[in-house]
Amino acid sequence: MDMAAQTDRYVSFCGIECDQQADTLMARIESHLKAGKGDERWRAYFAEKLAQKARMNHDHLFFIGAQMNNLYDYLESSADEAGKEMLWRIEQECC
Repeated sequence: MDMAAQTDRYVSFCGIECDQQADTLMARIESHLKAGKGDERWRAYFAEKLAQKARMNHDHLFFIGAQMNNLYDYLESSADEAGKEMLWRIEQECC
């Protein structure tokens, strides 16, 4: 393995597209919410949290980090395995 190509968040975030990954995941989550996917309680919860996020002008990566466990549960209730994998990757690489 080429060590120069390997990334390690504990050394540097260079080469890790954290903001892009967070933007992609949030677009996916917002699409699920608009489509009514997942448990109604999670949809109501995230409607409130996303409104707070907008008022506080937090970026997507901050929001994901703060809502990690809740997002896992929401994606589980939405039966979105690919979304859970994206979230896990963000957690491992960026948070």
